[in-house]
Amino acid sequence: MIKSIKTTGKTAGLALILAMASVAAPIPASAQDMELRIGPDGVRPVIRDRDRDRDRRGQPRMRGCSEREARAAARDAGLRDPEVVRVTPGRVVVEGFTRRGPSRITFANERGCPEI
Repeated sequence: MIKSIKTTGKTAGLALILAMASVAAPIPASAQDMELRIGPDGVRPVIRDRDRDRDRRGQPRMRGCSEREARAAARDAGLRDPEVVRVTPGRVVVEGFTRRGPSRITFANERGCPEI
């Protein structure tokens, strides 16, 4: 009978220690910094860097429609010899030629160059 009391006391003490350790030391999850990409070369882990989109002063870099991307999007839309004629914070204007003659396309100055 004395042996069973000692065993119960040890088990209860161990359970108490485990419960206190799990409450006292929470571990932050870092799964948001890693993703798994599945592609033709199989599954590969990609570790994201939160600071890569910031410059030295800590401000996010402006990423919009570059002139090269605007010319490529204009070519895809059917313009020949596209030329960027105006860039503003809100839009990028590209001129070129179609079968009917001179033409102009306006893109939003955002990532991906959506056509306005």
